[in-house]
This record gives sequence, structure tokens and C-alpha cells, in this order.
Amino acid sequence: MYWDPSIEKMPLKDLKALQERRLRALVHLAYEYSPFYRRRFKEAGINPWDIRGLEDLTKLPFTKKQDLRDNYPFGMFAVPTSQIVRFHASSGTTGKPTVVGYTSNDINVWVESLCRSLIACGVSRNDIMQIAYGYGLFTGGLGFHYAAERLGATVIPISAGNTQRQIELMKDLHTTVLACTPSYMLYLAEFASNNGVDLRETKLRMGIFGAEPWSEETRKRIEEKTGIDAFDVYGTSELSGPLFTECVERNGLHVWADHFLIEIVDENGEPVGEGERGELVVTTLTKEAMPLIRWKTGDITIMEEEKCNCGRTHPRIMRILGRADDMLIVRGVNVFPSQIEHVLMQIPEVGEHYMIILDRAESGLDEMTIQVELAEKAFSDKVSDILKLEEKIAEKLKSVLNVWAKVEVVNPGTLQRFEGKAKRVIDRRKI
Repeated sequence: MYWDPSIEKMPLKDLKALQERRLRALVHLAYEYSPFYRRRFKEAGINPWDIRGLEDLTKLPFTKKQDLRDNYPFGMFAVPTSQIVRFHASSGTTGKPTVVGYTSNDINVWVESLCRSLIACGVSRNDIMQIAYGYGLFTGGLGFHYAAERLGATVIPISAGNTQRQIELMKDLHTTVLACTPSYMLYLAEFASNNGVDLRETKLRMGIFGAEPWSEETRKRIEEKTGIDAFDVYGTSELSGPLFTECVERNGLHVWADHFLIEIVDENGEPVGEGERGELVVTTLTKEAMPLIRWKTGDITIMEEEKCNCGRTHPRIMRILGRADDMLIVRGVNVFPSQIEHVLMQIPEVGEHYMIILDRAESGLDEMTIQVELAEKAFSDKVSDILKLEEKIAEKLKSVLNVWAKVEVVNPGTLQRFEGKAKRVIDRRKI
């Protein structure tokens, strides 16, 4: 199924020609109407007429999150506030919040893009979608809400949290599709089971999960526990919240190239080779209120340009492997939390919940402790069994991470649960 087959199956030659026209128009628009980009282009010695094709993209400077913070609140905008119909903003917990404005057309492009994505992973007008992402300044809830309604599906706008109510409504209103974070899906399944509810006996058939990196092993755990099909979704608040999902092939997330031009670069900003991982960089080809040129998302992934078996010609990004700013450096070794999750979720005796704790010893060396819950079915009160399991987990982690970590196995239900994005890392080295 397609939302707009003429666009989604557009021949690559035509798609690239469309991208080039829109890139040229974007650069002229940004130079003419955005004080930030006019200044940035002049500093780089770039004239809009220098950008003629996609091969000229690398001449343009990157845009970073700090640019949005430095120009808070309206300095990145290319239209007057009279044309803004909505604001969204980040929490600002690590500095000034990032504020994004939308024109009416920006909202329409966002909704249309997500309609394509929902159709691609199998959502239809016959579905009842329960949206357990946050509503408000956070983009997740409203993005899914408007797209599902445009698609013709029925929406349950419950927002995040209130787990007991989530399950009640899921049963009573016959929810078929759930949208939330993967960590909350695991908690919801656990909560349901502890309260005598088997999600397999509900009408729920699909989950669309994002807003945090998650592994293929976590997908398998979710599907085994609930009987649903789990799909990945990607977006950032700066781009427009949830935007891209996997299709039914589940071999990467389709990026709608008529609206977004993507690159993958290394830590020096240089393009990586085909199939190599790097940071995702996005240029918004059609955004009016706040166009972004070579926006460094901070997300680590791999790009795949080969045509998908579903028939869509747009490029795909593979599952997000982690965030550049989430990378932990432990004794000189780069470690992503997603690597740790990947290992843990392959061990049957390990539950779904874990914490990563970083300390600095008196010697000055980093110490990493990973607390993991024992799976219910593997529960044991024998100290010898626990010690063997801790040793097994530590060895598997070291083989992947190339750094030793102390492992502490704790009883089921011990570690904190999250109703939004999971916070898995406690770094006490900075305290």
C-alpha cells in the first residue's frame, strides 16, 4: 500500500532532479530571508549561485544544535511570526531549549510525510491507534495524532504515562496500533502481565516505537512478549518530530527524499563510504519557517540507497545505533549504550531493564558497572548461580566492547521503570 505512489515510487533520476531544484530554491530562500544563514554563507564565502547541483552540497556549512540555542528564540526563522501557526520546543534540560516554528505548509508536509510512513508499515483507516507519546511542546504525540487522523484511522490521544488506564483503554476500545517508546512498551507489557492481562488476547497487532535508540534484540523481546509486530520510527524535534518508519520489509527506515536530503559523515564531517556508519546529516528541502541546511542530528546510522523490495525508491537509514553525544568514553574506549543493550538482550537469563553506572576510582581509572535484572523465568536465590551469570555477562560484554565492566545481577522489579524516554546511564565521573 502507498499513500502517494507517484512520489514514493518516483524513478531515481526524477527524484534527484527534484532534489536539485529544491536545493537551489532552499539556498536562495535561506540567504534572502534567514539572517542566520545569510551571515553563515558570507562567513564561508558562499554565494547562493554557487550551489547548482547535489555535488555542491558539501560547500555549505553544517548547522548544529548550538546554533539553535545561540539564536533562541526566533533567530533561525525565515518567516515573520505572523506566518507561524505553531511552536514546538525541546525541554532545554542541557541548556537553552531549541524552538521550532511551523507554517501551515510545514505542518502539512510533516503530516503527509508521516502518512506515507504509517501506510508503509501497514497502518490503515481501519486501525485504532493509541498514542502514548507526550503531547504538547514535545512533537511525538501531535505528529502521530494528525497523521493518523489524516489517514482515516481512529485516534486515542492518551499521551504518556497512566499505565493502568493505558491497558484499560487498550482492552475496552480495541486498540490495534500503539505508538510509544520501546522502553515504555516493555514496561507496559510487564505491568499488564503482573495485573493478569495478556496483551496477546487484546486486538493489539502493531507497535510503532521510537524517540530513543533500541536494538533488534529488543524488538524480538517485545514481539515475543506481546505477539505484535514492532516497527521503528525516526524523527527529531528540530526536523518535525516523527517522520520516517520502516516498511513491511523492515530493512531500514524510508527517508522521504523529496523533502529531506541526507548525508552520513564521520567525526570530521567527511562523507563515509557506502555501508559505513556515521552521523546523520539532514537538509530540509521544503521547510518554510525554519529551514535547516546540513543539520547535524547527532544520530549514528548507516544509509542504504538500493531500491527496497516494497517498491519505494527513496533512500533508507538503518536502525539508529546511538547518539554521538551519548557515546561513553571508558578507559579510552568508545562505548554506546545501544551496544550494551544489544548484548544483554541476547542473554535469555537477563530481563529487559538495566542501568549503566560510571565512576572514577581513586586510581583515576574509569569504572563501569552494569546492573541488570534477572528474568522472571531465570530467578534463583543461589549465590553461585548469580555469580556464574554475572561472569557470563561480563565476558560477553568485554568481547563486544573491548573494555571490562563489573556486572551486578539484581532481582526482577528492582530497577527504575520509565513512562517516557528511558534514562539508562548514570555518569558520576562528572560529579
